[in-house]
Amino acid sequence: MRKIPDFRMKHPQAHIIDTTLRDGEQAAGVVFSLEEKLKIAGLLHNAAVPEVEIGTPAISTKEKENIKTLVGAGFSFKCLAWCRALPQDIDRAAETGVQGVHISFPVSSIHLRALGKNELWVITQLKEMLNYAAGRFDYVTIGAQDASRSGPSFLTDFIGHAMLYGAARIRIADTVGILNPLSVASLFGKLKKEYPAVPFEFHGHNDLGMATANTVTALLSGADAASVTVNGLGERSGNAVLEEVIMALQLSSRIETGIQTRYLTELSSFVQQASNRSLSDMKPITGKYAISHESGIHTQCLLTDRNTYQIIDALSVGRSEEPFVFGKHSGSRALCSFLSSKGCNLTERESIKMLNEVKKTSDKLKRSLTESELLGLYKHR
Repeated sequence: MRKIPDFRMKHPQAHIIDTTLRDGEQAAGVVFSLEEKLKIAGLLHNAAVPEVEIGTPAISTKEKENIKTLVGAGFSFKCLAWCRALPQDIDRAAETGVQGVHISFPVSSIHLRALGKNELWVITQLKEMLNYAAGRFDYVTIGAQDASRSGPSFLTDFIGHAMLYGAARIRIADTVGILNPLSVASLFGKLKKEYPAVPFEFHGHNDLGMATANTVTALLSGADAASVTVNGLGERSGNAVLEEVIMALQLSSRIETGIQTRYLTELSSFVQQASNRSLSDMKPITGKYAISHESGIHTQCLLTDRNTYQIIDALSVGRSEEPFVFGKHSGSRALCSFLSSKGCNLTERESIKMLNEVKKTSDKLKRSLTESELLGLYKHR
């Protein structure tokens, strides 16, 4: 594994909660079989993810039994069930054997109106549900659903009451992905000033493409934890991306998570398959071309030092270094290096001539060349 230079300040460790099996599966049209859930859970276990929101028992009897099976499999992570603010949801969760529950409450006026509720109902139900859950679980977290569109005074009031009644952690949910990194930093700055000892979790959605950036910002601005999904799988445009958040924290912010990153590619690949949701080839970290290079200037430097144009160490995320791509942007040094590795040598004049053929062929085909095509050009040079 190659060493990457480190010039950043050190920050504390962040707590990662994976919700692929709950919020991820809520993506339209996605259904995981029990076997797929067990495989995903096993990979999360291998990756040392400390906490998993494992499902919603209230969905159906089958879902409740699946969660019970997952809990009984003996994975190392803490298992939480997601519940509405209803006693029957908490009862169903208790029947699965999960170690804790997350109870979600609407806190924005738009959500309260849609549900026919008001702020008084929230505060009253908050006390009742925390007391009810405390008799069944040692670990109860509370969610402020649509917190990003809640009135600031009610949100702080909600947090104060939740902690007074025994909540272990407060989830600040950007339910519709309306926040941006600056507003996230401002929000957590205010919340930590008001409640410096409260453990906060950020839950970001990706409607405007900022979930991962918002999550990293939240953790830099006072949040203690973040809930994420593999590949960003989730409703509408999805959630903050587990593998991207982890690597951004590690490489950009020097925040450790304790996650074994060498499992990230396998995890990403399996969730892509199980969800039937194709990933972009350019997806950061695990995309096909995330660590691929063609440009002649880049490849010339990369041959000397991989760090010049690549901050991701392939082995650290469970990948192999990709061979260079050869096409219209390629340079002679990378071409000669490739051919030499195949026992094919060129003079300087021959390399210039063959490089021109590579570029001409790439232009004609509107793509890069395969290894066999390159060797064919060499043979017929």
